[in-house]
Amino acid sequence: MNLSDSRTAGQPAPLARLSAAEAVFNTIRQNIESGRLAVGSKLSSEATLSQQYGVSRSVIREALRSCTALGLTVTKTGKGTFVVADKVANDLTLGQYSARDLTEARPHIEVPAAGMAAERRTEEELETLRHLMVAMATETDPESWVSLDSSFHAAIAQASGNKVFASVVADIRGALAHQSETLNMVADRQHASDNEHQQILAAIEAGSAEDARAAMAHHLHAVGLALESILNS
Repeated sequence: MNLSDSRTAGQPAPLARLSAAEAVFNTIRQNIESGRLAVGSKLSSEATLSQQYGVSRSVIREALRSCTALGLTVTKTGKGTFVVADKVANDLTLGQYSARDLTEARPHIEVPAAGMAAERRTEEELETLRHLMVAMATETDPESWVSLDSSFHAAIAQASGNKVFASVVADIRGALAHQSETLNMVADRQHASDNEHQQILAAIEAGSAEDARAAMAHHLHAVGLALESILNS
């Protein structure tokens, strides 16, 4: 049932903040894939969609970013958001990178970085990771959580003591945030990611390079599986 089906005329039901972006995204995606929003059509403005669904404009922006990441829409500055396909693309577009780019590269960077972080992290860097982990576990705002998520991965790379790893992860932070946002919305990854992050942190705390590498590899593998489920759906 669409959100519009459950609303009384002229009175859209407000949505809970945690699931609002997902609910809006699902409705827009269904409308596009069913043809109710045809390829080439222009979506209503953020302000209009915000009023229609009874949510904030930031919620609408989250939903539209995921539609764009899936290759369903394109947003043109000053012109609006347009439907460009009626089915999910073969890859996700995440800023200047694709999901495939990240999936192929991250294991070669973040797995060894996690191992080095376990061996080299300072007490200050460990405290930063703990703080980020606590913040993620208690964060209820999806947009804030994805920012913390990318910060967590960047902090691990920084703790590795390898400037190349730290620089590369810093460079892809924006793409990582977009990817997490889409995976959380489409594949409900946030809770699983929190658990996987905790395993990575525990290994780094224990100073076990082997366990840290294994925990990071497990996390990245799970992310890859979630991406495949989206692209093959």
